[in-house]
Amino acid sequence: MARVLLAGESWVTQSTHYKGFDSFTSVTFHSGADDYIGALNRQGIDVEHMYAHDVPDRFPSDLEALRAYDVVILSDIGANSFLLPQDTWLHGRSRSNRLRLLGEWVNAGGGLMMAGGYLSFQGFQARANFARTPLAEVLPVLMSDYDDRVEAPEGVRPSLVGSDHPLARAWQSSPPPLLGYNRVTAKPEAQVVATVDDDVLIATAEYGAGRSLVWTCDIGPHWCPAEFCQWEGFDPLMGAMVRWLQRKI
Repeated sequence: MARVLLAGESWVTQSTHYKGFDSFTSVTFHSGADDYIGALNRQGIDVEHMYAHDVPDRFPSDLEALRAYDVVILSDIGANSFLLPQDTWLHGRSRSNRLRLLGEWVNAGGGLMMAGGYLSFQGFQARANFARTPLAEVLPVLMSDYDDRVEAPEGVRPSLVGSDHPLARAWQSSPPPLLGYNRVTAKPEAQVVATVDDDVLIATAEYGAGRSLVWTCDIGPHWCPAEFCQWEGFDPLMGAMVRWLQRKI
């Protein structure tokens, strides 16, 4: 069974409530990965979800710890969360570059996926900032140096283009529209499996003994709306991406 680590795809919201003269705040926690994790579970794939606020201090910081996993998925969490553990950010202590370690782990045979979002690739106001990290070499796409989001509230329909790719067998006809994605460019050595509005949606590449893959949309709302998560092809497609990274298809 695949050992899968999903890092990110959660957030904490602080709200201020005004009631006449008085006001107070409340804090709520949210996970955007429930539909995705459910899809993988139905495909027989268990997932360890490391919430975004745990990543700075709990994400593996050496190759031995990373070897506990076959597949690592980064979703909607920026580079700073990996590069600035509390020891470095608060106390000025040197620590390992975990994004460089991820690249070494993939080169040695691991499978890495990046899913799209406001803090994926470059993201909102380029704050995710992965284009300036060692992962830029590992991923099958070139990232811009600016905000790369494409908002499509009218909906854009994805298309299969890599019919000879193993992932094509998991593609069901007529998927529902998506509502946005991160715009990236496939590297020459990459295989583009699917596009959305003529931009990359799924691309894959071999990297050393390992593999990398991008899904440039969200793994849940808002870009990946409920209709897409409920589409009959959602579970097989999400499962196939993990199995490809694991070299099971």
